[in-house]
Amino acid sequence: MIDINKVPSPCFVMDENLLRQNLSLIKSVKERAGVNIILAFKAFAMWKSFPIIREYIPYSTASSVYEAQLAYEEMGSLAHTFSPAYTPENFPVFMKYSSHITFNSLSQFERFYPETLKHDRKVSCGIRVNPEFSVVETDLYNPAAPGSRLGVAADQFGETLPEGIEGIHFHSLCESSSYDLEKTLEQIEIKYGHLLKQVKWFNMGGGHLMTKKGYDVEHLISLLQVFKAKYPNLEIIMEPGSAFAWDTGVLVSTVVDIVDNRGIKTAILDVSFACHMPDCLEMPYKPRIRGAHFDPVEGLPTYRMGGNSCLSGDFVGDWSFDKPLTIGDKIVFEDMIHYTTVKTTMFNGISHPAIALWNKSNELEIYREFDYEDYKGRMS
Repeated sequence: MIDINKVPSPCFVMDENLLRQNLSLIKSVKERAGVNIILAFKAFAMWKSFPIIREYIPYSTASSVYEAQLAYEEMGSLAHTFSPAYTPENFPVFMKYSSHITFNSLSQFERFYPETLKHDRKVSCGIRVNPEFSVVETDLYNPAAPGSRLGVAADQFGETLPEGIEGIHFHSLCESSSYDLEKTLEQIEIKYGHLLKQVKWFNMGGGHLMTKKGYDVEHLISLLQVFKAKYPNLEIIMEPGSAFAWDTGVLVSTVVDIVDNRGIKTAILDVSFACHMPDCLEMPYKPRIRGAHFDPVEGLPTYRMGGNSCLSGDFVGDWSFDKPLTIGDKIVFEDMIHYTTVKTTMFNGISHPAIALWNKSNELEIYREFDYEDYKGRMS
């Protein structure tokens, strides 16, 4: 377990043992179900940990040229790539670093597929479909919301796919269960079952939170096995991101001031929700704090947590503590590895937390510390 007293503040720190537990489970699902599970960089791209990940899972998925290049350089393999749109300038770079390229529209496929035929290495092309069905309630994270720009709707296809399309991709889940996947596959089969028989691979996208406590892993494996038996022509691919890093680490911060305004006490921290934990504001959601009561408890000291940017809405609350907070107290936000470091900003010139690994030898490895030059370099 991470010794918080040995961690600088602020700092994202991942626990190697917890990461390996997740990776072991993911590898087990992959092998038992006979599918290919790959890492989605959009949720987790802490590349200095990739040597650990490669022991279990060797492939990844990219959504940009930088992610594709990172896959090639640090995962040591070509990426499975999807982008909402390719351009004449970036498509050659995508081809260089990708084994699979999925197109978001038929027009994009028609425009760029001829380029893949000129490439010196075969690139397998796919098309993203939109099942127009999702259990995701937050529209910001729902690719299947009405009018979505992501994926081709069923009524835009005929009875056969255009020549050159070897795979079908969908993504409409977000931190979802195997039962959500089951419902989604039912809709996929209704709309696209005839097309699934015409391709070589089927990418089920991300959002499969198989490492979350309570997730029915056995049901997932059974569901995948049945689907594979029904479509023996398909290689099934899954690309979760959060599942890899779920509950593997924390963000360590420190109370630097306490503000009391009309009876509302706010603990001002040396981190920012806007800069370092944006999903707390975007989703929105309230994270767990180690040692704190998640819901306010009458009679106990209760505080909002305030970020250190000048954005007025840079706060989340409220939590109760068994004793009053004081300046210098550590505040440890749980489960802060996925969708954090990939989304942080340097808005306001706020110092970026260090990034570290608590390794299996119970030692702290600082992966990266940030300074003024990192901020200055981004501004011009």
